[in-house]
Amino acid sequence: MMAPTLTTDRIILTALSLRHWPAYAEMWADPRTTEFIGGKPRTYTESWSKFSASVGLWPLIGYGYWAFTDRQSGALLGVGGLSQWHRGIAELDGYPEAGWGFAPEAWGKGYATEALNAALAWSDTVLNAPEVRCIIAPGNASSQRVAQKLGFIEIGYSEEPIGPNIVYSRKAGDKTAD
Repeated sequence: MMAPTLTTDRIILTALSLRHWPAYAEMWADPRTTEFIGGKPRTYTESWSKFSASVGLWPLIGYGYWAFTDRQSGALLGVGGLSQWHRGIAELDGYPEAGWGFAPEAWGKGYATEALNAALAWSDTVLNAPEVRCIIAPGNASSQRVAQKLGFIEIGYSEEPIGPNIVYSRKAGDKTAD
């Protein structure tokens, strides 16, 4: 399966492609982007590994990550969607995992909520997943607010194997913010 193209008022959710690669690598090399996601900037090689893995999700499991691009400029705002990263966190096993990351220039503008609303609406209607989960590092208040707006509720806490994370759940069809 290939990633479907979804459109919101300000964002196009599209399949990740090589045209997104330079901006993707730049975004993940920024320590602000990785403060709560891995804790350190990604090297070019680390970013390529994550980028290619994100592209590979769609044909392997039937869902995955999109590139979130600005409808006006075409600039990469961020990436995200649904995944199965097999992180070793029991609370994620068997559930699509929502995730998102945005370039610092896109922060504070409501893009995360807008993009994930579209991804979760797609999940509710096409994927028919009864529940989606996500993890957020403690202290990442911005992503915690986004998760709350999207209808996620806290269900647990995990220390291992990737460090401390709060686990959230959202039942299919739960109201998401506009």
